[in-house]
Amino acid sequence: MTRDTDDDPPDEPTEETRSDEQLRMDGGAAAGADDVALDPWGSATVDDYRKLFDQFGIEEFEDVLPEIPDPHYLMRRGVIFGHRDYRPVAEAMRNDDPFAALSGFMPTGDPHIGHKLVFDEIIWHQQQGGDAYGLIADLEAHAARGLTWAEIDEHARDYVLSLLALGFDPEAGELYRQSDNREVQDLGFELGAKANFSELGAIYDFDGETDVSHMQSVVTQMADILYPQLDEPKPTVIPVGPDQDPHMRLARDLAARMRYFKVTEAFASFEADPEERAIIAEAYEALSERHPDETIRCADAARYLENGRDPDATDPNATTADSAIMMLKEAGKEPLRPRTRFLDRNATDEAFDALIEAIDGEKRVFDEHIDAFELSRPAAEALARQVELDHGGYGFLAPSSIYHRFMTGLTGGKMSSSIPASHISLLDDPEDGYDKVKAATTGGRETAAEQRELGGRADECPVYELYAYLLAGEDDEFAADVYEECVGGERLCGGCKEQAAELMAAFLEDHQEKREEWAEKLDELDIDFDADDKRV
Repeated sequence: MTRDTDDDPPDEPTEETRSDEQLRMDGGAAAGADDVALDPWGSATVDDYRKLFDQFGIEEFEDVLPEIPDPHYLMRRGVIFGHRDYRPVAEAMRNDDPFAALSGFMPTGDPHIGHKLVFDEIIWHQQQGGDAYGLIADLEAHAARGLTWAEIDEHARDYVLSLLALGFDPEAGELYRQSDNREVQDLGFELGAKANFSELGAIYDFDGETDVSHMQSVVTQMADILYPQLDEPKPTVIPVGPDQDPHMRLARDLAARMRYFKVTEAFASFEADPEERAIIAEAYEALSERHPDETIRCADAARYLENGRDPDATDPNATTADSAIMMLKEAGKEPLRPRTRFLDRNATDEAFDALIEAIDGEKRVFDEHIDAFELSRPAAEALARQVELDHGGYGFLAPSSIYHRFMTGLTGGKMSSSIPASHISLLDDPEDGYDKVKAATTGGRETAAEQRELGGRADECPVYELYAYLLAGEDDEFAADVYEECVGGERLCGGCKEQAAELMAAFLEDHQEKREEWAEKLDELDIDFDADDKRV
């Protein structure tokens, strides 16, 4: 625990304390966080966000940032640090094409400033022209956390009021509760037929003691994620914390499993996995260059691969290469030709026949797939989706996601709804919000002299996070100035906390006034907060 340093600041920070590396605006990783463990109902901390890129395949958000028109300040400052497949959403924004944003809130307590990150992300996507959805995950709260329906109703009302007060347009978007949305429940039933207990157990660590309602709440969440695409397939982004990534991985898998056709690439009648296909492609390209006017056959590629390998070399892909060679030998004199393949996943007979008719140019029809030789993969994807939609399928696009950093608790460690001093509720009296900020731990040095000499540790400071995540709003220059003044030794903790406390009190006062305005109009919205028809 560090002390405040309230003495007057020096005239200028030293150059040694203002390196480019220090002038980051993302607030750093949460102090005292645990090892990487993505549990949607457990720990909400990650000690090194970079590990998520390697371990779970989350992509760095800064790579896609230049493609986003007028990005939100949470994106610009690195608070939103990762994504899965966000480019289709960014492309839809640039082209004014349909897209959607959805996120849910489990009403287990008061909404707090950590939840505001998700509120802001939904609202921003709505303002960019997307269809916006805010849902109350009441079935999950009841099944996974055991809350009564009366408790859920009270918290749900508070979440909705804060979302509205922050700028969500209910006329242009949709608010709903899982328990009241029959379309979501019906879709969840269909999705449940594509998942099994072993899979849920592996993803969520369910076991024989897990109740069925908890498992059912998972497929309901999958239906929530895909719900914006029920009327038409469109890019859809789900803003979440990284602990919710298991839900996103499963939702993307289920979206694919619901499709009538899987579109892939191939070189012969047999089916190869991506690694085998890459090896076969290499052989085909090499032989085509050597013999541009000859028909390349599978046996030719097998010989090429066998002759080109060093039998004494240690090859990590040896098993894959052996498998590819075996398939090529078995195919013998069959011509080796690149083609786009439509694999039958769930297609009706009528849809399969319709796809055959719809493919122009040369094609070959097999029992469970169709090969097209004059169709690019993007064109094939569009054709497969259209045939599916014409014959009663969903045509889902894989949902995208963006991931924001967790806010550090005001007392250090993680921000927790069960520890009032660690967070600021959006329902806190402005004076209480002021006091909590003033009492917060900081990244300051032990003395004012050390602060002036060494600079503060903004990357480890919960108070700086308040500026970067909330209090600076759209003003990047202000957020940068706070950071630079801190790490340069010019800004001392006492004055910094006083300024933050005043801004927090003003924010809470304004927010709660807007909540009161919406409370008077809440009955006009198509969402129910009455638990009378549910067991308590």
